[in-house]
Amino acid sequence: MPIDEITQKVSDRYAKAASTGEQMCCPTSYDMAHLKSFIPDEVLKISYGCGTPAGLETVKPGETVVDIGSGGGIDCFEASRLVGPSGRVIGIDMTDTMLEIARQHAAVVASNLGYAASNVDFRKGLADAMPVEDETADLIISNCVINLAPDKRKVFREMFRVAKSGGRFTISDIVADQTVPQYLIHDAQKWGDCLSGALTLTDYMAGMTEAGFLAVHLTKFSPWQVIDGIHFFSVTLTGYKLPATPAAPSIRFATLRGPFTRVVDERGQAYQRGIPQPITPADVSLLSQPPLTDHFILTAEPLWLHRGDARWAAVFPEQRPCVWEGDFALLAGPFLEAADDDGHVYRRGEPLEICSKTRRVLDQAGYATHFAMLNRAGYKVAGETVSCAPNGGCC
Repeated sequence: MPIDEITQKVSDRYAKAASTGEQMCCPTSYDMAHLKSFIPDEVLKISYGCGTPAGLETVKPGETVVDIGSGGGIDCFEASRLVGPSGRVIGIDMTDTMLEIARQHAAVVASNLGYAASNVDFRKGLADAMPVEDETADLIISNCVINLAPDKRKVFREMFRVAKSGGRFTISDIVADQTVPQYLIHDAQKWGDCLSGALTLTDYMAGMTEAGFLAVHLTKFSPWQVIDGIHFFSVTLTGYKLPATPAAPSIRFATLRGPFTRVVDERGQAYQRGIPQPITPADVSLLSQPPLTDHFILTAEPLWLHRGDARWAAVFPEQRPCVWEGDFALLAGPFLEAADDDGHVYRRGEPLEICSKTRRVLDQAGYATHFAMLNRAGYKVAGETVSCAPNGGCC
């Protein structure tokens, strides 16, 4: 199906939904009681996102937010409240019906917030060709929309162009645990259902880093649907457009604290737990980002860590029988690869089957935030326990 045809069919589908009140594809988790205090019902009833953008929790007064696929304006209006009257919000959408609804209610929302005028600008455009100037956004949000774009890597490049140096994105979207087959890709109905256009988590996160974003990591995860054995799930991801490398002559080494025994960052640099690694100012900038900083100690001189050091972190598996229950772990943290103390090597976005013993490890602090978990068992597993001895364990 040609790209233009996909785009038009998706636009027509959402325009129809806005007119009829049809409930669309994606799971939502909005605090409607809060939003009703300043957003009209006509906007709230056509919200089709897959979760309130977590990035809005980080917004500061005066910042500029760009919303890709703004729809009826629900996320833009919440962003408007958070950035305050000195801030700015730009909503991008390709559907005239949605834009009309959003623009009609902008003044009402501004009045409800006590603003002299609306600070939200709704513009018609596509995610892969946004009508926004370079280096505009402190924060880019998108709520289950990029999934609908045929060329997602082009969207990611546009996001990088639009983001300020030092800016960030937080987007929610639907991804899959395996490549979507052609019979779904060419099903126009499934495009509007956020299925046909789903990338694997591996490809999605790789596309972000290829565009230039770094420290791309998971902030929220929720299973959604299983279609013909393909697991579709909602993820919320955050990443950064790092600023120009600052001078950091006083920091020259990084030591991995753990709990991973080994990690490889998005630039391909490997770190072993407890062993100092020489780093560049660019590495300092990356390792200082929130998802990474807890795992590293940055120093002027080499610092070795040993197991008895309070800064050395690990979660050892229990050496007892375990059960295979159909669980698969997908690394979704700011690492391309990571290893644990039981010999598992996790590669970003790739499902790895794990037993109950490993599941207990990955549910612990230091690990849990970096993994999406899927259960592929189509029935209640009744398998027998198996040995997980250190000298020949089950996994």
